[in-house]
Order: sequence, then structure tokens, then C-alpha cells
Amino acid sequence: MFKIIQPFWNENPKTCYYFCMAYKNLREFLKILEEKNILTRIKAEVDPILEIAEITDRACKKTDGGKALFFENVKGSKFPVVTNAFGSFERMALALEVNHIDDIARRIEELLNQAPPKTLIEKLAMLPKLFEFSRYLPKHVKSAPCQEIIEKDNPDLSKFPILKCWPHDGQPSDEGRFITLPMVFTKDPETGRPNCGMYRIHIYDKTTTGMHWHIHKDGARHYEKYKALGRKMPAAIAVGGDPAVIYSATAPLPESIDEMLFAGFLRKEPVDMVKCVTCDIDVPANSELVIEGYLEPGEERIEGPFGDHTGFYSSADYYPVFHVTCITHRKDMIYPATLVGKPPMEDCYIGKATERIFLPLLRLDFPEIKDMNLPMEGVFHNAALISIKKSYPGHAKKIIHGLWGKGQMMFSKLLIVVDEDVDVQNISYTAWRVLNNVDWRRDVVISEGPVDDLDHSASLRRYGSKMGIDATRKSREEGMTRDWPEEIFMSNDIKELVSKRWKEYGIE
Repeated sequence: MFKIIQPFWNENPKTCYYFCMAYKNLREFLKILEEKNILTRIKAEVDPILEIAEITDRACKKTDGGKALFFENVKGSKFPVVTNAFGSFERMALALEVNHIDDIARRIEELLNQAPPKTLIEKLAMLPKLFEFSRYLPKHVKSAPCQEIIEKDNPDLSKFPILKCWPHDGQPSDEGRFITLPMVFTKDPETGRPNCGMYRIHIYDKTTTGMHWHIHKDGARHYEKYKALGRKMPAAIAVGGDPAVIYSATAPLPESIDEMLFAGFLRKEPVDMVKCVTCDIDVPANSELVIEGYLEPGEERIEGPFGDHTGFYSSADYYPVFHVTCITHRKDMIYPATLVGKPPMEDCYIGKATERIFLPLLRLDFPEIKDMNLPMEGVFHNAALISIKKSYPGHAKKIIHGLWGKGQMMFSKLLIVVDEDVDVQNISYTAWRVLNNVDWRRDVVISEGPVDDLDHSASLRRYGSKMGIDATRKSREEGMTRDWPEEIFMSNDIKELVSKRWKEYGIE
């Protein structure tokens, strides 16, 4: 995407230059939003305790996702807060520097669909692609904007405008402030492989927090390895940065894929990384804020409750404790936060981007899949609509069972499979086809297995039932004793005739 960028706050606003490259930091992205009039600056003093959340919620609930919000004057802190930065389809495309999110899926498909080279000429032809991918590897730097200010002797989380989002967050023990858009960096103690995940951070006091990672996440697996070794686990929490870096922390990547390599792929430039001051962890150099520290093996504390993206409070429970050893940040730090709750919210648009971007990876194992829709109302784990090119009896049920065994699709409580001619993005039409096509005794699959940690409906924590529905056309081989009816369509010649004469009819 060709962008016009001006230096952001506290710099010369008259300087203007053109370039075609990745955003270097959060503020370049915010500048674009402001130029497009999809960011609103709020100069009135606002309270980070609930008030910012209520303002943000009202913006998110607008039909178009509302505007990004930049709070300049936050009570109790000298740092501004930005919310809803990714809260629309337009802003997600801008964040990832594409005209449409499907453009990224096409890039991934191009990489995945290359046949192995058979001749020397074919091998030479592949070199540019291989070279292009190698360019995305993270690049290490010695100095970084995120370390302009270093607070090692007396780190203090209370000086930052960390939000309390919902009335019962963190009750009854504390204020209930949570870092809601963190990038948590850890490292496997056996392989040294880095990981970045987005796990909410419950602030306990100036130097300790909760670390809310679910048992199925890579960060939790690293922690269990450190526990087994009886060693402290180094970790770092980065807040803010290039939008592709922030998004990559949420991406459901295989454990072997470095999130920062994926971010480099998205932004078409490597991510600059810098080593933390007090621990052996690398973080994005252009972050706004970095909180360094460690987790003591086996030390746990009550974390939560928290008003979650399901629209309900997730229960308080015991999670590992993170101890702060150092805080670094930019001099003119901007604190980004997100608000989760009843959909639609900002995270819904992030999730819809994931739906489009990772569809090609599903097709690696299931090439018959034509499209997928994870409705916002299902908060992504509760429902998935899948269209397939059906080739044999029971094909849809094969897809249902296969998806339940595939990565985070195992959490899907409802999988509905339809024929390839159904546009699953059109929920009304899809519902009509499903409700007409299904014989419940024949077409429903009930299974049990892992469910999302936040699923409050399951009788047991992290384990429950899920349902698959085969809503495809049925053949006699599948026990259908009657002919499948033909769907009603008007003939094309009549449609063309009526279209040509429409004005004559006088129908407004």
C-alpha cells in the first residue's frame, strides 16, 4: 500500500515524505487513521477506571465499528490511551497494509501451492520466492525506541493508564485493571524457540501481575517445562508496536512458526528485535512499552474475574504470577488497549481477519473446503459455517471430525457444513438452506472433547460436548429414498426483461 506518512506527535508536522514500506510503529498507523478521518481525538479528561471502556463500547457498537479513539488526557497518568484501533474491516485492512484481507490469503496460497521443482530451471525460478521469505526473518538491533526510558531500580506499573473495563473485573481483591492488548514473549527452555502470545495481564500491584494463559497455549507449555526443570521462567510483556506485530500475537500459528517471522511476512519487512535489559528475551524494538520479568515455578494467585470476549465474566482462578524486574518505554509513550465484551467489539474484526488469512492453511489438509465463516455472534469458538465441494457419501461428516482434530478448530462447539454453492458469508441464505436440508436424526453428530477455557456452559472445565451438522444435499447412497428437490430460480431471460423495464413499473 502506498502511504503518505508524517512524523507523529511532538515532531515537526510540516515534514512530509512518501514511501512504500511497512509501518515502523503504532504511531505511523494512527497517523494514517487520522488522515482518513477514522480516528477521533478526545481532549476532555477521562478516567481509565470504566469511563474509557464505556466510551469505547459505544463506539464499537456502531454499525461500521465506530472510529478509533485517542484519549489525550487520562486521569492519573501523563500518557495517552488509544482504543478501537482495529475495530472495523477498513482499519484491519489498513493495519495489515492490504486493500482486502483476502489479499494476504492469496499470498499464502501462492507459497503453499508451489510444486516441488523437477529441473534446474524450475529450481532457479523458485529462488526469488525463497529469498523473499528469508528477508522476513526478525532482525536484531542494539538500541531501540522502546528503551528510551529504563526503570530498573523502582519499576512501577501504577504510573501507566491501564484500564479497568467492566465493574466486576478483579473483584473483590483490587482495582481490577488489566493490560488487554499485551504481546507476551517467552522462550522454550529446551529448544530456545521463541513464542509470542496475547494473554491478558491482571495488575496486582506495582511489580506483580497475573499471567492468564490457557493450558492449550504455547506460553503455558513453556511454563510447564520451566516448572519441571525447577527454574525461573523469563518473560516480557510488550505493549504497542507495528500493527502487523500486534496482530501476529493473536494468530493461531503452529508452535514451530515464529510469530515475528509471520509479522515480517505480513508487513513484507523484518521486525526489528532488541534484547531486554534484565532477561534473555527479545522484544519488538518499536514497542511503546515493555515490562520485563520472570515467573517463579509453581507460584500461583487468583486471577480475574474478567469481562471477556464471550460477553460474560470469566471466572476467577489460579494462574502463574509474573514479577516485574524492569520497565522500559518510549519518552512519549502511547498506551493501546482493547475492550472485549458482547459482540460486535474490536476483537471481532481481528478474529475475522484470522478467518480469512488462515483459510489456506485449513485447505492444506482439507482442499475440498471452499469457504468458512466464523460469525461474530459465535465469538469464534462457538460456531463455524463451512462450505465444501462434496464428492462422496459422508464427506461432510469427515470434514466435521477432521476439523475437530485440527489446531484451535478443536474448540468449535458447532460446525455446520453446506454445499459449495452456498455463500456462507450470507448468513440468512445459509440458515435457510440449513434449516431446509437437515434431518436431525440423520445429519447431526454429537461428540465430546476439548472446549475453550472460557466456555462457561460446559459441565467440566475445558471439556464438553460439541455438535456437527451435515447440511449438504443427500444422495441415495446416504439413505435418501426420495429425489432431492430443485431449488427455485427465475429464468435469466425474464430477469433481464424485468431489469430493463423496471422504471416503467413505477416501483420505488
